[in-house]
Amino acid sequence: MTDHPKANVKAMDVEAHRDLRLLEAVHEDSRVTQRGLASKLGIALGLANVYLKRMIHKGYIKCVNVQSNRISYLITPRGISEKARLTYEFIDYSLNLYGEVRHHLREAMQDCAAAGKRVAIFGSGEAAELAYLSLKESGMEPVAIFDHQGGRVFLGMPVRPIQDHVNVDHDLMIVATLDRSREVSAELSRAGVPKDKQFPLRKDPEPAPKRARSAPVRSRSTNGKHF
Repeated sequence: MTDHPKANVKAMDVEAHRDLRLLEAVHEDSRVTQRGLASKLGIALGLANVYLKRMIHKGYIKCVNVQSNRISYLITPRGISEKARLTYEFIDYSLNLYGEVRHHLREAMQDCAAAGKRVAIFGSGEAAELAYLSLKESGMEPVAIFDHQGGRVFLGMPVRPIQDHVNVDHDLMIVATLDRSREVSAELSRAGVPKDKQFPLRKDPEPAPKRARSAPVRSRSTNGKHF
């Protein structure tokens, strides 16, 4: 009997994920600078300063003057406890997300195999490994693996630049990314990959039903006047 993952995986809060990465960075290297944190988190230097002050205010990190011109950041016991909590939350989110994606891919690839469709993969990271595994489970091989740039080997196959997609016959292209899927889809569209050939790893959430507007209730007095 197949275990079905939860229908909708609750996304880990962006702020919580950022806090986890910041705590990890400080825990790994107390000599890390604000500029180094900004680089690791992929944010502006000013934002790194704001986030650090916020973590210091919460008591997760403390600032120590090592020298007159150098500051060291240390994670506190409270910060270690918070890092453990966020790590558990991230692992739980990742496992549920993995199950959701596997189920979504398994169903789609079985249909593709039955229809004899040719499937390519865009991406060459962990998500692409998951897509490749699902293809193999369905008795299929990707016809090609594309990425922004080619020239290397991924899972024994050459990675081709996305511009080469016009030279490879394929019916479907798995967009192997777990985040920024809309941005990647837009990039693929600009590269000439038809929207109907793009297959995201995650199902798009169903739009919330629109609430019908109720007509305003008008009260009427006994003498026929409205209030």
